Amino acid sequence: MEFSAEQIAELVKGEVLGNPEETVTYISKIEDGIPGTLTFLGGEKYQKFLKKTQASIVMISKKLLPENLSGLPVIIVVEDAYVAFNQLLRIYNEMKSRKTGIEPQTQISESAKLGENIYVGSFTYISDNAVVGDNTQIYPQVFIGANVKIGANCKIYAGVKIYDDCIIGNNCVLHSGVVIGADGFGFEPTENGYQKVPQLGNVVLEDDIEVGVNTAIDRATIGSTIIRKGVKLDNLIQVAHNVEIGEHSAMASQSGVAGSSKLGKWNMIGGQAGISGHVKLGDNVAVVAQSGVGQDVEDGKKLFGSPAIDILNFKKSYVYFKNLPELAGRLRDLEKQITKE
Repeated sequence: MEFSAEQIAELVKGEVLGNPEETVTYISKIEDGIPGTLTFLGGEKYQKFLKKTQASIVMISKKLLPENLSGLPVIIVVEDAYVAFNQLLRIYNEMKSRKTGIEPQTQISESAKLGENIYVGSFTYISDNAVVGDNTQIYPQVFIGANVKIGANCKIYAGVKIYDDCIIGNNCVLHSGVVIGADGFGFEPTENGYQKVPQLGNVVLEDDIEVGVNTAIDRATIGSTIIRKGVKLDNLIQVAHNVEIGEHSAMASQSGVAGSSKLGKWNMIGGQAGISGHVKLGDNVAVVAQSGVGQDVEDGKKLFGSPAIDILNFKKSYVYFKNLPELAGRLRDLEKQITKE
């Protein structure tokens, strides 16, 4: 797609300095800019590339605008170039990827209700009584179970599986390989081995949620596994049955939450961190990567280690335990001296 400097400025509420009809067809980093591309300058350390870049248009934060513009590409001045550039990327991505219509070789139940202006890709299966909201895009090879409800303006990428009775809110993004609503890991030990406990609940995703590739969110045993508004989940995450994750929390790759744990609002869970079952985390809790949380956590705490403790206490403790071999050797030497005396 081709855009002029004037069109771009209008989208980001910027001011064009130079030829408003200059056009670009792609984007680039400022240090690697080539003709026909748009780039941006949002930080002082990249100012050295401004006179060297070959990009046709540069978006610049107002505070970084040089006095002398001679020899520079076309400039679009904005308050914050980083914010404006990201806004433009979102607009471009939406325009580029939007599709409409129902492709051939789909299987859609007669009782399913589909909204307006939707897209359904080939080899997708939509089961009985499923509901899909307006402007939602469902890519090929998606399975949508019976009684599933999907809101408006969602993107369900190829290969996603949504089991029966689950609910997806508005403006949600589910990336390839996501599984919503598989059975929770519930088994009862008996004399003859483990007997499965039926998992009769569902999963509820509220609005504005994004779930990364190959992440699994299990259905509740009874009731709902709930992911609250604005949550962002990375790739390869496990969310177990009856978990609740509070609004605007974020979890990085390979982390997991065991059954019936409750996370508050604005939590940040680092990669490969684990939260054991039946614990409660308050609001604004941060868990550093590879930590293991096994007990309730108060609001605002930052934890590290396994078992996780307050990060300041961990850092103080680390000063000692990283030197334990040396300290043990010194202790043995002291014991030998005492024995001799």
